[in-house]
Amino acid sequence: MPYTSPLWLPGGHLQTMYPAVAIARPAVAFRRERWEAQDGDFVDVDFVDGEPGQPLVVLFHGLEGSSASHYARALMAAIAARGWSGAVPHFRGCSGEPNRAPRFYHSGDAGEVDWIVRRLRARTDGKLYAAGVSLGGNALLRWLGESQHQAGIVDAAVAVSAPLDLARGGESLSSGLNMVYTRMFLKTLKPKCLAKLEQFPGLFDRDALMAARDLYAFDNVVTAPLHGYRDTDDYWHRASARHVLGDITVPTLVLNARNDPFLPGRYLPKTASRAVTLEYPEHGGHVGFAVGNLPGRLDWLPRRILRFFDAAQVTSYATRAPGADELCEAAAHG
Repeated sequence: MPYTSPLWLPGGHLQTMYPAVAIARPAVAFRRERWEAQDGDFVDVDFVDGEPGQPLVVLFHGLEGSSASHYARALMAAIAARGWSGAVPHFRGCSGEPNRAPRFYHSGDAGEVDWIVRRLRARTDGKLYAAGVSLGGNALLRWLGESQHQAGIVDAAVAVSAPLDLARGGESLSSGLNMVYTRMFLKTLKPKCLAKLEQFPGLFDRDALMAARDLYAFDNVVTAPLHGYRDTDDYWHRASARHVLGDITVPTLVLNARNDPFLPGRYLPKTASRAVTLEYPEHGGHVGFAVGNLPGRLDWLPRRILRFFDAAQVTSYATRAPGADELCEAAAHG
């Protein structure tokens, strides 16, 4: 089921912005749980409760996203319609309430993904599938690659519009019209950081934070030092998912539009492990993929994700040799 953009929605910017702000999001009945973390912090997880024994899909959201994001609501509605269960864990500070610890979240947050996935696996009898969008997709891929065969606790995974090369993506977001996205992110990130300074005086340089005009400067002041990186260059290099695509053993779909303003198509990786399907449609924008006549629909992306998971149900990872290529082929071509 290859993606084809509507004629009335041309270009990567419109394909990114319009689905996020102008297409109606389906209603989803979430049930929230608060999980206490070992560092004294908490993570809020929004659940869709399906039928016993049916698959559970966990979705890791993007930068400053949540269970209210258009892609999250669309996927969780599609999951609920199947009678499956879903979970949207919120990265620290993204659930509508400030988190307690000095840390926030970041693109290489494989440890957080590991803790969440293992906790979900322990309470799930059926299949467990993982999806990640944008920042959450990069973090999920980092976990899959770093964990290798230990990541087999999930049956399949999908990463959508992940910034696979953070340095090239950061450069793209620091110039021209793309600064619209940067300003949008900083508009919510800076107030969170100011509140964090109230909790932890001296945690970082307030003046440098307020002077930050792009994500490079912001990550240099906040994200990198708070999460164990030397500086932005070190963070963007070490956290990029492109370095671990060859180490992934779980059937995984990497879906990125070539006209994604957050990561231009010329920087998309060309190789990965045999377990990974690289799918790069020409259009779709950043987590857009709208379809249909005006005003458009959001259902193509959930259908693509779930079709890949359906293929994983047919060919179980535990018994896939020699069927890994068949699974990836089936998923890639629908």
